[in-house]
Amino acid sequence: MPYVEAEGRTLYAESFGNPEDPPLLLVNGLTSQLTSWPVEFCEAFVDRGFFVMRFDNRDVGLSTKFIDGPAYTLSDMADDCVEILKHYDASPAHVMGISMGGMIVQTLAIDHPEAVISMTSYASRSGNPDFGNATDEAMQQLMAPEPTTREEAMAAGVAGKRIWGTADTWDEGEFAEFCGENWDRSRPDGGGLRQYHAILASGNRDEALSKIDIPTLVIHGDADTLITPPGGQRTAAVIPNAQYVEIENMGHDIPITEMPQIVQLVTMHAAQAGSA
Repeated sequence: MPYVEAEGRTLYAESFGNPEDPPLLLVNGLTSQLTSWPVEFCEAFVDRGFFVMRFDNRDVGLSTKFIDGPAYTLSDMADDCVEILKHYDASPAHVMGISMGGMIVQTLAIDHPEAVISMTSYASRSGNPDFGNATDEAMQQLMAPEPTTREEAMAAGVAGKRIWGTADTWDEGEFAEFCGENWDRSRPDGGGLRQYHAILASGNRDEALSKIDIPTLVIHGDADTLITPPGGQRTAAVIPNAQYVEIENMGHDIPITEMPQIVQLVTMHAAQAGSA
């Protein structure tokens, strides 16, 4: 069953590949459903010998919505990752998170190091308010009112992608329809704002990250306007022995043009880290 039952919440998850292969957990970002991890991206990792898991974070998609509380933090969202890994009997695992997902896997490494073989923090930051802040234009779009119709969701998705996506790597019509399909799958109901409050409530992880002993890869695009490159640079600087890779002309997404390179980087990183 794709639903993972945990205390006080239900999480929707999907998997790809052979459960006997090394596990890779993908954790998505603010307001993003599991569909933000393209199927072809997941299958590329399966082809490299991984068992891949993706899931809807709490408050989005088909997972439990916290409309009436209680408030939560990134530590609670990291606990959700633990529940996913338990469900698939896949702990410890290689973990990769994008944007807020990067913050979640960092917190997972801090709170539950026994669950993590290697970590990839992608287009993310350490929570230090001095590094990685969005441009004014990107922040304005991020804080725009939540869409109330399918058409508004499509328009908002395209507007954001124009600001922080990788230029010349996506089709506006196709992406608008993708956003419409996500609306059909699960309509937003304030979950993005609750997730954003979880980020703010969790503060600066610099000190805690400086004490972890987990092989870490940090990937960032030099054209990212939503979490600007200093966010990734700072993350790599505070984590002992972290590897930092900055990809030229890449924004705050997983462009199809860079998928092979990203898959190769994560695969090599996981191989160097070894298995459980």
